[in-house]
Amino acid sequence: MKHLFIFLFLAFGLSASSQVAINTDGTDPDNSAMLDVSSTSRGFLPPRMTHLERDAIADPAQGLVIYCTDCGELQVFSGVVWTNLAGSMANPGLAIGNNYQGGIIAYILQPGDPGYIAREFHGLIATPGNQTAGSPWGCYGSSITGADGTAFGTGIQNTIDIMAGCAETGIAARICGDLVLNGFSDWYLPSIDELNKLYLNRAVIGGFVNTAYWSSSETDPNNAWLLNFVTSAQLSIGKFNNNYVRAVRAF
Repeated sequence: MKHLFIFLFLAFGLSASSQVAINTDGTDPDNSAMLDVSSTSRGFLPPRMTHLERDAIADPAQGLVIYCTDCGELQVFSGVVWTNLAGSMANPGLAIGNNYQGGIIAYILQPGDPGYIAREFHGLIATPGNQTAGSPWGCYGSSITGADGTAFGTGIQNTIDIMAGCAETGIAARICGDLVLNGFSDWYLPSIDELNKLYLNRAVIGGFVNTAYWSSSETDPNNAWLLNFVTSAQLSIGKFNNNYVRAVRAF
């Protein structure tokens, strides 16, 4: 009976005022609304589809609304691009743990992160597995100019500076910087803050061992930062020590 009432009310609303109210108590639609839906126990379900199905919509109208199931957000077509309801670029279907551009998405930049650009998706990609099970940081007793960056976004320059300032072979930064994998050659040894992002998302990324990993962040001529994947401790230790290495690249 309730469904019949809603149908009759809809028919009346369309013919009498060109406005539609959908409810269970017969309330008239608000004067400012063409469609007024009200409920205290149920929600509104727009069309649900993957981002690939969304992108296959032929000539979407400006204002078209869908829920992207593999993006996890409500999206609207601006007439040019799909955006989320906050006005940011719609998630193209990227998520931490996805295989993407030669590796596994390890982190997606958030507002406030260095390098974050509104309406764009950027972040870190980790290699599918570890590069070594034990390599030194290198150049114990020598200070590497420019390799002291600890913040997110400094790992790539740290790696460049280490490779330029330390001629030793088999060191952590050189292993990453020389890596060519799955068609990409811009891999680097993450800074300590970047490495911490990998640690926080380690379960989703996969492939980590419960041990210590080198960062590219130098402390002083004798020491550099590592992160213990057992205890989460960030420690400054001798650069001659052998520790695990896992490369990243930016996207």
